[in-house]
Amino acid sequence: MAQDALNRFWWPALMMFGPSDEASTHTQQSIDWKIKRHTNDELRQMFIDATVPQAELIGLTIPDKDLKWNEERGHYDSGEINWDEFWQVVSGNGPCNAERIATRLKAKEDGMWVREAAMAHAEKKKARKAS
Repeated sequence: MAQDALNRFWWPALMMFGPSDEASTHTQQSIDWKIKRHTNDELRQMFIDATVPQAELIGLTIPDKDLKWNEERGHYDSGEINWDEFWQVVSGNGPCNAERIATRLKAKEDGMWVREAAMAHAEKKKARKAS
């Protein structure tokens, strides 16, 4: 189960740090304003460097055929992230987007009676105060 979860979430986990530094328009400003201390690529590299040994320790295999230790850099080299998929998700076209929107709409509709009752109560209270 752990390997299956790693297989599903490895690439989305790498994407969660945001676009590559070349495509990230606000990284330098965020660093200058001290909102961020590291760029997206630096954070992603730190995550990979910390996660790979942990996964290997418990017998998991990272689902990246290009992943390898780079002795010269002192970091892992990894495969290319599918940035088209990232931008699709960010644009609201992710695999779970329709389900998420449907769930929110259903929750709004199912809770309508609560909002209506609260408004009716507020109106009654207001009318009592006015008389």
